[in-house]
Amino acid sequence: MDIDEDALRDDLATLVGFGAVGGSEAEVAIQHWCAERLTSLGLEVDHWRVDLDEVRAEPDYPGEEVAREEMWGCVAATNSDRPAVILAGHVDVVPTGDIALWDSDPFTLTSRDGQWRGRGTCDMLGGVAAIFAAARAVDHASLTRTFAIHTVVAEEDGGLGTFETLRRGHAGDACLIAEPTAGRLITANAGSLTFRLEIRGAATHGSMRRSGVSTIDLFPRVLAALDALEDKRNADVPTLFGPLPFPISIGIVHAGDWASTVPDRLVAEGRYGIRPGEEFAEAEALFEAHIAELCDSDPWLREHPIEVTWSGGRFAAGVTEPDHAFVHQLHELTGAPAAGAPYGSDLRLYVGAGIPTVQYGPGDIAGAHAVDESVPIDEVVRCAAAYRDLILARCT
Repeated sequence: MDIDEDALRDDLATLVGFGAVGGSEAEVAIQHWCAERLTSLGLEVDHWRVDLDEVRAEPDYPGEEVAREEMWGCVAATNSDRPAVILAGHVDVVPTGDIALWDSDPFTLTSRDGQWRGRGTCDMLGGVAAIFAAARAVDHASLTRTFAIHTVVAEEDGGLGTFETLRRGHAGDACLIAEPTAGRLITANAGSLTFRLEIRGAATHGSMRRSGVSTIDLFPRVLAALDALEDKRNADVPTLFGPLPFPISIGIVHAGDWASTVPDRLVAEGRYGIRPGEEFAEAEALFEAHIAELCDSDPWLREHPIEVTWSGGRFAAGVTEPDHAFVHQLHELTGAPAAGAPYGSDLRLYVGAGIPTVQYGPGDIAGAHAVDESVPIDEVVRCAAAYRDLILARCT
């Protein structure tokens, strides 16, 4: 059956309209809607409220970066047998930033120049709507094997939704995640950790600034040290990846509390790229040792060392080997080449559960989280057709 583009667009408009920012009530509501929508497509749905206290007590809990009091899981399948393929996607989105910078309401789907626009259209509600369209285009009664759909939340801040879905026992023979991949098959993700640096100086009146130690003046030394560590960690790049797969970036900086006071405290938070096969403890120890070396080389920091702490989501790297049969199957269906990506995703959770997993979806990660976020309409429709063909190839 052909892809119903009108129904696909309607589903995407509804998904965008929730504004399901992580930790919000909409993150709960969108999962209720997904359960209802998938039921209407003739699938058997497991929709459950997650015991957050219980899942947070797990030893491999992946972390969170937003406050969250309620979370729901949603899995749909043609029957209760083990799925031959899982089609997966997250339905939480990141905040909009300054809405005044958007051309239109971020949570209202619009179309222009062959693109659907709105928060989450690229990352990754366009892919989720394409999954729904593929399920709609398949005659379930003709299938001899099972396919499943996983919609999850909390992906943007650590992957707790997929962690809980797998913990509940929802596995399969292979998994496709409909993340934006710019026409490639992403078989490997770098991981990431969130670090926090606290730098101490000596406050004094701004008119006597040379009598104090400004943390803002110290900060460039820290940035230079992080650049050197980044260069070292990216000197030997695995073949699948591009030139900077394991970046180190600063995203938040706070310093000072009065314009005429030399700031004696600076807090910086950032992202630390993790290499495939690298344990979190190993990566953290290397980072901390590098910061300690910086402090030893500086008279002030030697006596007032920078404090390093770790918080937020913990994204391990994940790899499905590019010569895996599932990767070959997807290449035959799509013609897309295999590649690695520098960002973390739920791929590593499925792979960690023994499920070969590949990302393939509409849009380009460069457009994710952006003002006026958009996804090409033809790519969404093309991916929906590819997902339909994948279901047919693995389940008939």
